Amino acid sequence: MLSRWSSRAATHLTRHGFRQTQHPYNHGILAGRSFAKVAPAAAAATKTPPLVDSPSKGRSPDKSETILNAMFLSKPCSLALAPNSPLRVEEPKYEGIRRVILKLLLFYSKQSRSIRGANVIYDRIISQVDKPGIYAVFRLEKTFKTTFSLLVLHMWLCLRRLKEEGKEGVELGQYLYEIYNHDLEIRVSKAGVNLLLTRWMKDLEKIFYGNIVAYDKAMSPESKQEDLRNVIWRNVFSDDGSDMPNDASPNEVQAMARYACRESTCLSLTDKEAMFSGNFMFTRLEVPNTRKPVKHT
Repeated sequence: MLSRWSSRAATHLTRHGFRQTQHPYNHGILAGRSFAKVAPAAAAATKTPPLVDSPSKGRSPDKSETILNAMFLSKPCSLALAPNSPLRVEEPKYEGIRRVILKLLLFYSKQSRSIRGANVIYDRIISQVDKPGIYAVFRLEKTFKTTFSLLVLHMWLCLRRLKEEGKEGVELGQYLYEIYNHDLEIRVSKAGVNLLLTRWMKDLEKIFYGNIVAYDKAMSPESKQEDLRNVIWRNVFSDDGSDMPNDASPNEVQAMARYACRESTCLSLTDKEAMFSGNFMFTRLEVPNTRKPVKHT
């Protein structure tokens, strides 16, 4: 298991971008989808300053840190979208000759429906990972490394939930994984990476599976309370994949561990139809406004 970034892969990702190699299990040609909503990979090659300053050791916590400590402690609930939500994605309902033709073209086959559902699920993941809010809340610098780490974390959350539905869920998870791979290929092609790509991708594939195994182990019944926090530190916050120092207790890492646990429980409470169709939304992330409202006279 490779649970940390290799120095070579991390260096090249920061400079160029990231992608994944195709998984050996291929279920056929994916349905066409638009990647216009995906943030261009080239824009991430330039480091941007942290959206929120990290707390310094020994400093008295300010109001924003107090709020961060209180986040993600609410009772878990289903993430399914309401029936009248404008964010819902419904299966197209064709009638007459058009429906007959589409049926002959296997548009309504189980595989086609699964691919469409996996596309929507991945769009939900991308929507959560690409929004500035997640970087602001957890005080992360937006780089290829952090974006990839957050993408893997949310892929794990969805794959873990789909696995609860048995063989059918595992099959849908395979389609989701293929779409994830294709997205990374699009991102890296926009960054113009074309040399020694296969070697880097093998490293990233090991990182992906290593992180998935580490998250599963940290969430197992026999795991300790701090295990998930330590894994999140290594996979998301640490630059070199090193273990979290014994004297360190960053609020952001603890908050993300609470977030991951809560989202996992919320997804378990989300019904099968909502999961398989992608009609759910992750918890909205935004930095609470700690400033007092201005009174107008």
